Amino acid sequence: MQPKESLPLTQFHDWYNNEHGPTRLRLPFIPNGFRYRATDLPDINSGSQSLPEWMACYDITDMYELTQEPYMRLRGPPAKSQREIDTMKQIFVDRKLLDLVGEDVNQEQFSQLESPHNFDKNAEGNVLVAVSLVVDSSVKPQVDKWYSESEIPKIKAFPGWRRTRRYTTSHIEARTDGKVEYLTIHEFIPGTDANKLDISKTASFDITEAKVRNYTLVYTFGAAPRHLSGITSWTSTDGLTKTIPSTSPGFGAAIESYVTTPDNCILPYRLEGNTSNPDSPVIVLVNSVLVTYGIWDSFISHFFSHAPNRKYRVLRYLSRGRSSNTGATTPVTVNLLSSDIIHLLNTLRIPTAACLIGVSLGGATALATALTHPSRIQSFISCDTSAKSPAGNSEAWGSRIAVAEKQGSTANLISPFGDQSPSAPAEPIVGTELAEMTVRRWFAPTSYEDPALTSEFARVKHMVTTNSLPGFKKGVEALFDYDYKPLLPGYTGKGAFLVGAKDGVLPKAMEALSKELGTSNSVKVGFQIVDDAGHLPMCEKPGVVADYVTRFLEDDY
Repeated sequence: MQPKESLPLTQFHDWYNNEHGPTRLRLPFIPNGFRYRATDLPDINSGSQSLPEWMACYDITDMYELTQEPYMRLRGPPAKSQREIDTMKQIFVDRKLLDLVGEDVNQEQFSQLESPHNFDKNAEGNVLVAVSLVVDSSVKPQVDKWYSESEIPKIKAFPGWRRTRRYTTSHIEARTDGKVEYLTIHEFIPGTDANKLDISKTASFDITEAKVRNYTLVYTFGAAPRHLSGITSWTSTDGLTKTIPSTSPGFGAAIESYVTTPDNCILPYRLEGNTSNPDSPVIVLVNSVLVTYGIWDSFISHFFSHAPNRKYRVLRYLSRGRSSNTGATTPVTVNLLSSDIIHLLNTLRIPTAACLIGVSLGGATALATALTHPSRIQSFISCDTSAKSPAGNSEAWGSRIAVAEKQGSTANLISPFGDQSPSAPAEPIVGTELAEMTVRRWFAPTSYEDPALTSEFARVKHMVTTNSLPGFKKGVEALFDYDYKPLLPGYTGKGAFLVGAKDGVLPKAMEALSKELGTSNSVKVGFQIVDDAGHLPMCEKPGVVADYVTRFLEDDY
C-alpha cells in the first residue's frame, strides 16, 4: 500500500489501525493481521506506486470465507464507511489473495507473534523478506523442486531464520493470463541484514517477473481499535465505535468501542489518555454492579490534572450484567469476570496492566485477577469489597431483584451499551425504586445531602435505574459464592485496599484483609480509608482517591 501525497499519514494510520484492521480481525476466520514497513527504500516516506512503503498481511483459515456475506459486506456500503471509501481513493493498493502451499519453521527461533504469550517477542519485532515470482502455470513442478532443493535450504541456513511460507495465486481469484504468482515470505529475527540474503531471481525455468522486498514489523492488529495518536472525530456505521481527538498535544484522545469474549459477550470499553507512546502504561478500572464506567469520570479528571499522570492510558469498560448480553457462560462468576479483563488486555494488545483498580464487585474482580494472573497485573487497588462472599449474599441480592421485578419498569435500551433510544425495543430495567434504595445505601448520608454532589447522586441513580434487569440478575450471580482468601498470603506483587469510612463494616474488614495479603512474602500493602465517603469513594471524593492512586503508583503509600 502506498498513500498518495494527498493523504496525511496520520489519517492513513488512524483509518487502518482503528477501522480497517480491527473489523477484519473481528471475523473468526482471520486470526491475525500485521503491518510492515519497507526497509529497502532510499529514504523514509519515499515509497511509490511501484515500490510501496507499507504492507499488511492477514492469515485466513479458510479462503472460501472471503466469498461469503460476513466478509463481503465489509467491502461495500453500508458497512464500508464513507471515511474508508474516501481514504482508499487516496491509496495505491495492490491486493493479493494467496493460498498457502508450504511452510518450514525453525522451532528454536519462531514465535506466533500475535499470541498474548509472546508480547515480548512481538515488541522486539520481525524482519520479513517477500519474494514474488510470476511464471507460466505449466512450470509448477519445476518451481516446487527449485524451492525445495535449492532456495529454501539456502535461506534456512542463514543466521536468524525463523520461518518460510510459500503461497500461490488463490483458487478463489485465479489469473486469466495463464500465469501464476508464487510469493515466498521469509521471516528472520530482528536485526537481520536482509540485504545479505542470497535471493535468486533466475532459474532453469522462465520467470516472467521477479520482485524482492524487505520489511520490518511496525504494528500488530487486535480485534478492537487502540491507536490513539493523531485520531480524528469519527463514528462507525454501526455506531459501536467512536474516536475522539486529543484535547492537548500528546494527551486526551479516546476510543470507545467493544470486544467480544469467547462466549460471545460484548464488552464496551473506553481507552483514553497518552497519545504520544503507543506502549504507554495502562490503568484498568472495574465497575461495581448496576453502573456504567461513568462512575470514574470525576476521578479521571482529577487523576489526569496531575501532569505526570498523563503518561498513562486508562481503560474502563462495561462489565457483564450492565446489558442483557451476558454471554453464554452460566453462572457468571468472579473467575469469569477476571477472564474478561485478561481478554480485554489480549485484544487491545496490552501485555500488562500497570494497575488494576476496582470497586465493590469490581474490587473483588481486581483482587482475583491480580491473585490468579500475576504476570499480567503489575499492581492493584481493591476498593470497598471483600476477598470472600459474605454469608447470605444470594438472599440479600435476591430480595433486591424482587423489588425491581415488582416495579416492572421498562426502557428502550440499545444493547450492548445500554444507552436509551426511542427506536430500540423496550426491555425490563431495574427501575427507580431499587435505584433509590441502592444509591442511598451506597452514598454516605453527608454526600447525598451535599448540594455539590446532588448531580452526581442523580447521575449514579440514573445508571442504576436504567440497568438491564435480565443483565443485573445474571451479573449479580458473581457475588453469591467466591473465596480468594486462601490465595492472599502467597501474593508477591504490589497491592492496596481503599474503602469509604461510611461503608458499614467494610473499613474494619478491609483493614484486616490488608494484613493478610502477601504475608508469606513480607509484601508491603497499602490501606486507605476515605473520610466522608461510602461505597463509591471515586464518586463522592474523586480528588482524594486520585491523590491516593497517584501516591500508590509512585510507591508513596
